[in-house]
Amino acid sequence: MYLTPEKKQEIFASKGLQKKATDTGSAESQIALFTYRIAHLTEHLKVNKHDYSTRSGLLKLVGKRRQLLDYLMKVDISRYRAIIAELGIRK
Repeated sequence: MYLTPEKKQEIFASKGLQKKATDTGSAESQIALFTYRIAHLTEHLKVNKHDYSTRSGLLKLVGKRRQLLDYLMKVDISRYRAIIAELGIRK
């Protein structure tokens, strides 16, 4: 598997998004994980243009990330702006 538990912990820790060491369920952590997976699938699709099942999975991930970002924007706009700036994504 391309995403080991150690790699997930590295993603969570490198962005400084965890509130504590075991925080993997917060919106910020999930958005960071989805962003990594989206980037990975995008690179795969650049090589394999006709992989339609992966394209479908990618679109689902983008939708999930969008829902989390919308939730975060509704709940706390400052956290939303921080995650957008940290990950370099925009609406």
